[in-house]
Amino acid sequence: MISKGKQLKALLHAPEILIAPGVYDGFSTRLVQKSGFRTASVSGSAVSESKLGWPDRGIMGYRENLDACRALASFSDLLLQADADTGYGSALNVHFTVRGFEDAGMAAVMIEDQVSPKRCGHMEGKSVIPAEEMVEKIKAAVQARRDPDFVIKARTDAAGPLGLEEAIRRLNLYAEAGADCLFADALMSAQDIERVARAVPPLMLTVNMGLGIRSRPTTPLLTPRDLQDMGVAQVSYPRMLSTAALMGMQKAMGVFQEEVLGQNRVVDRPDLLVSFDELNDLMGMQTLDQIEAGFLR
Repeated sequence: MISKGKQLKALLHAPEILIAPGVYDGFSTRLVQKSGFRTASVSGSAVSESKLGWPDRGIMGYRENLDACRALASFSDLLLQADADTGYGSALNVHFTVRGFEDAGMAAVMIEDQVSPKRCGHMEGKSVIPAEEMVEKIKAAVQARRDPDFVIKARTDAAGPLGLEEAIRRLNLYAEAGADCLFADALMSAQDIERVARAVPPLMLTVNMGLGIRSRPTTPLLTPRDLQDMGVAQVSYPRMLSTAALMGMQKAMGVFQEEVLGQNRVVDRPDLLVSFDELNDLMGMQTLDQIEAGFLR
């Protein structure tokens, strides 16, 4: 049987750019799988926001993140890529962090070089640890994995606080330390993305497209084809589904307050609410029926 890591590596090294929507719960994960995608990134920010009710500022810990990832892997065939923040400590902690996420059914895990407690890459106030310290974390991650094809993704947040050239230097150091995939967060122009993609080993760079981050300067929104032409191997959309879900809930709550509470009139809005049958179909009701049918007489 081909391991999840080996399958993911084959997709990362394919000529076509790999597209990884961000997932964070049962709804988003099942929807992405049903839509035909092969992989997805477990969005640490969306897990923190939806499960804990707090922004991506290092509030979520290792166990909460790990449990969320394990739950998603338990029902999904997607090649899931975990976001393990800073690795939750030193190189020693990274060893056990990588073991945990690999055992939880992930195909990849990402470690970043921010100072702990970390924060979302597009928030102000970021700082990074020395590159040498991060190199040791990557070496620990590579040594810890049981499957040699389990993907170790190394992220740098150095572009903002220290500049683009330092981000490139760090990414190459992380590749030399054994990282399989690289990620430079919060690149602020198409030129910067292409510069990084051309300056690191080929077919290693992942970038995020910040759909849902409109209120502040962020990475420009580019098409997958544009990114592929620049030499990018993978593009992820970590906030697309979580912000869309919140928008849908806001609209539904607005209708409820205005029409049901305000006008004392009960309404059903198929333009806002999926049907009970649609919900059950997405969530795997047929599988439960088949299992149950095998035991009932």
